[in-house]
Amino acid sequence: MTARATGRAGVGIGLRAPHYGEILERRPALAFIEVHSENHFGAAAAAALDRVRADYEVSLHGVGLSLGSSDPLDLAHLAKLDSLARRFEALFVSEHISWSSIDGRHLNELLPLPFTSEAAGHVASRISQAQDRLGRELLVENVSAYCALGAGEMSEWEFVSEVARRSGCRLLLDINNIHVNATNFGFAARDYLEGIDPALVGQFHLGGHEARGALLVDTHGARVADEVWSLFDDALARFGARHTLIEWDTSLPALDVLLDEAHAAERAIESTPAMAGA
Repeated sequence: MTARATGRAGVGIGLRAPHYGEILERRPALAFIEVHSENHFGAAAAAALDRVRADYEVSLHGVGLSLGSSDPLDLAHLAKLDSLARRFEALFVSEHISWSSIDGRHLNELLPLPFTSEAAGHVASRISQAQDRLGRELLVENVSAYCALGAGEMSEWEFVSEVARRSGCRLLLDINNIHVNATNFGFAARDYLEGIDPALVGQFHLGGHEARGALLVDTHGARVADEVWSLFDDALARFGARHTLIEWDTSLPALDVLLDEAHAAERAIESTPAMAGA
């Protein structure tokens, strides 16, 4: 059953090119599919997505706006994103609370920001500009990190909350990223959840990570870890059900592996008290 058939929160998967044909042939029961926005700015890729859109809601997840950068906001990028969102009547349009460019040079990384009021105001202002240009709400995702940019003035959860409140956007809470950062920086993941106002949360992401010595790295190339499933249960108890996305971007498995992860997320959502009584 697709998201068009129900208003309830459901589960989707990230759609990657090797799975296009099988998705179209099998039409598995998914609430939505998510694609990387920039991969579909070209005419051929957008046309291919038209076929998928006939059966599924489409969520657009961007990695190229560099919302935290000091470079001018890329208006040409925003125009392409606006066109794509309108063409596919996007269920969500999302980006990251990060930066990835400096002096016009783009890096293949989603880099963290310092947790300061100045940085929160800067990125919130740029999110507001983007939302004004798109004529819609953005969801912005908390990112994984492997080093801290200074001591900071607030916790990560206070920072992302401040960004959302100042800009009027909502958060795409990546549960795996919370676990990764909690491990890497020594805070309690559940404190992060408790520090977020439920009204600010619009969607969840779930993905896999790998250990590199004492460090956890958000690879999007493995099944969701047991600790992250447990934290997802806590998130559902704290925030209630939200549309949830299974991310898998590297070392892509068979489609059935993604669907198995999606079914596990569905079971977790269905077992929350609010859903069980619905």
